[in-house]
Amino acid sequence: MSEARGSGLEIGLNAAIVAVKGDVPMILTVGGGDDEALPFGPFDPVRHRTLEIGLRSWVEAQTALRLGYVEQLYTFGDRGRYARGGGRGGGDVGPHVVSVGYLALTRVAGRGEGGEEAMTASQEALARAGATFRPWYDHFPWEDWRRGRPAMVDEAILPALRAWVAEAPEDADPARALGRAERLRLFFGTEGAPFDEEKVLERYELLYEAGLVEEARRDRRASGRPVHGNPLAGLGRPMRFDHRRILATAISRLRAKLKYRPVVFELMPESFTLTELQRTVEAISGRHLHKQNFRRLVETAALVEATGETSLATGGRPASLYRFRREVLSERPAPGLRLGTRG
Repeated sequence: MSEARGSGLEIGLNAAIVAVKGDVPMILTVGGGDDEALPFGPFDPVRHRTLEIGLRSWVEAQTALRLGYVEQLYTFGDRGRYARGGGRGGGDVGPHVVSVGYLALTRVAGRGEGGEEAMTASQEALARAGATFRPWYDHFPWEDWRRGRPAMVDEAILPALRAWVAEAPEDADPARALGRAERLRLFFGTEGAPFDEEKVLERYELLYEAGLVEEARRDRRASGRPVHGNPLAGLGRPMRFDHRRILATAISRLRAKLKYRPVVFELMPESFTLTELQRTVEAISGRHLHKQNFRRLVETAALVEATGETSLATGGRPASLYRFRREVLSERPAPGLRLGTRG
């Protein structure tokens, strides 16, 4: 988005575009290094009849990718979210930018869809546009619990957050309904509280407020506020402006939606094995699922049907192929995978 001078209001459009390759959830980014961002651009009411049309136009122009499934996430309008410094007192320069975030789901080429040749062509088109798919756990490494609780949670995050809790009384944040200690317990599942994989945004906000992510130091310096706390090394790749916050919102939404809508099939090829489906669900949710329980859940939900064909790509015995049973959309109001809670 071009830098505009003067006061006023500008509407921006941001897209968190998700794909899954194997067992890796990917997010499409543009730029690189400290300037890595989600695809974004301003809404132009002269050129774009709707916000969504504007979003699709910007994404195609920046990434050469035509979007399929899209849904609006949230409107991000905090003062200072595009602070650049240089104004009086270190304040904002340029208009106040209100950004409308979107979640978009896309597929990488799979079985029966051109295979590796189509995937390579897609990657080359993205590269020419300066865009790339990156594992989203590069930005949120503490959110991947598929192999158990990440070591960084106990070794780095919790000690730093407990020190932050201890430095101020419980009434230090009067605008918050919950105190620091209670938020730490609920969001990171400490002191016997269950860990809720959907609270991705809440965990990021807590790390930001404690000054433990790079964006917190950058934003406070740009706005002229005092800088406190030291960002923790290895706490994920930072992103331009508040794009990591937008991405956290998108991951939270998608993890929640798995349980009541069949959105996972927007990420799957036309035909797939149940193992491929399970790995995709695990990749998105960040949790390991018991194989037999997962298959029982899929069968009970009647979300898939056998194609009558098999795949030899597993390297072992031929695996049955399935497809999404679209009739389920008209059969009941919440056809998702009720994964339950994790203690």
